[in-house]
Amino acid sequence: MHTTSARYLSPGQWDRPLPVELDSPDTLVLAFGAQRYGQAHEPLQDLVSAFPASAVIGCSTAGEIAGELVDDDTVSVAVCRFEHTRLVTARTEIASAQDSSAAGTRLAAQLPGEGLRAVFVLCDGLDVNGTPLVSALARSLPPGTPISGGLAGDGSRFASTWVLAGGVARPKHVCAVGLYGERLRVGHGCDGGWSDFGPQRRITRSQGNELFELDGRQALDLYKDYLGDLATGLPGTALLFPLSIRRPGAGHSPLVRTILSIDEKKRSMTFAGDVPEGHEARLMHTTGDGLIGSASRAIAQATRGLAPTDPCLVISVSCVGRRLMLGERTEEEVESLVEGAPPGALHLGFYSYGEIAHGDEGGRCELHNQTMTVTVLSEA
Repeated sequence: MHTTSARYLSPGQWDRPLPVELDSPDTLVLAFGAQRYGQAHEPLQDLVSAFPASAVIGCSTAGEIAGELVDDDTVSVAVCRFEHTRLVTARTEIASAQDSSAAGTRLAAQLPGEGLRAVFVLCDGLDVNGTPLVSALARSLPPGTPISGGLAGDGSRFASTWVLAGGVARPKHVCAVGLYGERLRVGHGCDGGWSDFGPQRRITRSQGNELFELDGRQALDLYKDYLGDLATGLPGTALLFPLSIRRPGAGHSPLVRTILSIDEKKRSMTFAGDVPEGHEARLMHTTGDGLIGSASRAIAQATRGLAPTDPCLVISVSCVGRRLMLGERTEEEVESLVEGAPPGALHLGFYSYGEIAHGDEGGRCELHNQTMTVTVLSEA
């Protein structure tokens, strides 16, 4: 496999000529860019024109990651031409959050099962419930198929996101690329670095990803009590204090859930993934060192068993909440990941509104929040 990168920098130029010689049906082009480029189409049109035969997918972000750099208002691109891997792209519209499960089924139907080794997914970050989307996708694909990816971002604005699918930046869409071939090697890593605090509570009323009550009390009121003065900044300040949820008696690590929006009239909170009734819930917090350390653990999981000399593409998807929490230390998280990657690996990523990965050392695929997830692609 052959990998290279490019970056589109404001006020409108690429840092290097696009490698059009790598265009082929076996070439994957990933593009992670600022939300405004969904309307100012020039860089996306450049990519689609430069790579007409390739699988070109991407999404808007809450920050673009290229190597050890974290940027805003750019488009970061990775170009990877495989030698022994076949690519198939898929896309579908998501009419509403209630359409999420059906969208996952429709997406899977476009990806032939024979020889499928991995799927990378990018999705609208606002008009979706990531939990049923991921569950339906996993259920409809061959058992055990590795799935990873993330939900598009829009900085800390939570106003509009897009997915690059079929050569166009589209809201309310999900796209995927299926990777086929016996010589493809796929590694996954997933680590949050957050800790529970405060009393454990029970989710007593919810519907999908909308939470109404904890221990019989209106959830939004309870959450505002914990936040104090920070409550005036909701939903943005909720990124600093996510919720952990766990099925009672479950032995696996809890899932992290972060708020997308609040409803003052209903006194409810809407999350990026499901918050099922009967699950246990606690607030979470972390430190900068905790987040940076989790990035090291995620890349260590993803590269386990990979020969240090193998060329590879490293794709990281981290949460906007982690970026807000880290502030000026954000690049330390990325540097920690790059230090653990094989020498010469090409690294691209973005800050997201939700991360898709297998948890618990290769357990079932889930939607995560506030988590560093890593996908490593290489060929034997």
